[in-house]
Amino acid sequence: MIYTDDIEYAASTDIKAYQEERLRDLLSYISENSPFYSRMFKERGVDYTSIKTLEDLQKLPVTTKEDLQRHNEEFLCVHRTKIIDYVTTSGTLGEPVTFALTEADLQRLARNEALSFITAGCDSQDTIQLMTTIDRRFMAGLAYFLGSRELGSAIVRVGNGIPELQWDTINRVQPTTCIVVPSFLLKLIDFAKENGIDHHKSSLRRAICIGEPLRNPDYTLNTLGKKIAEQWPELSLHSTYASTEMQTSFTECEYLNGGHHQPELIIVEFLDEYNQPVKEGVAGEVTITTLGVEGMPLLRFKTGDICYFNTQMCQCGRTTTRLSPVIGRKGQMIKFKGTTLYPGALYDVLENINGITNYIVEVYTNSIGTDEIRVRIGCEIHSDEFKKHIKDAFRSKIRVAPEVYLEEPSQIALIQNPATSRKLVKFIDHRMKNGEIQ
Repeated sequence: MIYTDDIEYAASTDIKAYQEERLRDLLSYISENSPFYSRMFKERGVDYTSIKTLEDLQKLPVTTKEDLQRHNEEFLCVHRTKIIDYVTTSGTLGEPVTFALTEADLQRLARNEALSFITAGCDSQDTIQLMTTIDRRFMAGLAYFLGSRELGSAIVRVGNGIPELQWDTINRVQPTTCIVVPSFLLKLIDFAKENGIDHHKSSLRRAICIGEPLRNPDYTLNTLGKKIAEQWPELSLHSTYASTEMQTSFTECEYLNGGHHQPELIIVEFLDEYNQPVKEGVAGEVTITTLGVEGMPLLRFKTGDICYFNTQMCQCGRTTTRLSPVIGRKGQMIKFKGTTLYPGALYDVLENINGITNYIVEVYTNSIGTDEIRVRIGCEIHSDEFKKHIKDAFRSKIRVAPEVYLEEPSQIALIQNPATSRKLVKFIDHRMKNGEIQ
């Protein structure tokens, strides 16, 4: 892989020319080495040598999650003896997919995360506290560790959960940055208050947040983001968006107005339901083509994530495309009583109601074949008045009110934390699609 310094600040024409050269390299590589893509090219009559520009990508078929699930091993482009690490996707929308990484892929992953750290304002003088797992076949934890080494910063691998251990580490090591699922920051704040720790005076000055959105599409803080910012204003909150499939991340700079694209590592398109490009200001499905991946590269892979994008130069001077927070997953879209919703809109209402400890949103198909929503809430208050308060909050914010069930927080916690999941479960889809329950 050929890297270029400061490409994020280059003219858009130079970035495009660079990506088109790398795209031609990719097409030649997968045509020769990928059983899946070489077969697809032959079956579809694709002459990959005719693809010379980014616009020409529209002549090629897209790759879907179903392709990865059904033909997982056919995406592998190297002999198994070259594989150094195996990871899997989280399986949010189906069966998890295994990805194999070579030494070159691990080096690329390290560069990706080092660039992400730099975008967020980190440098070699920082100490980073990792509050997410590095095991359980999780790519992100490994990426953070490798990126820190590439950057030359120190990293302390605490793992997820255990507020007491997190605060003990903060006091011992004095980290400046943490990598964390943002809702866990509220637990750290609560623990600090309960145990006489002044979190305002801690060494932490920056949080790189994964797994949950902090902002609305216009980059203002959502309910979760506001709660954290109000209680820990000294902490700069940086959203980051990534996936195992893309092996690349989009991270916010100091101006906190969208995740920056890394053009040397990935080509990104935004497509509608007919696989046509959407215009800026219109939400589209993030569709990626990886650059420089050796083990399992992807061509026009539809992530299922719906975002807005912005091509204006950022205040930081970067000229690259910026992504909004993920509005929702395409497969999680709900059509409820004439309103189109994504689970995040429901979460935002629930996060703003005092008295709710935890919750699960379930969607299922009713007897007439339309979507229904069931919200199971863990709380100490089990009254009709509280249930009415919750339903009124839904009507006020999203115009419709789902069914609400009040349960014990411990019961909801068991559902939220299944033994095989790396992520907190907030959404369960019981709808029938293609003859299968999702």
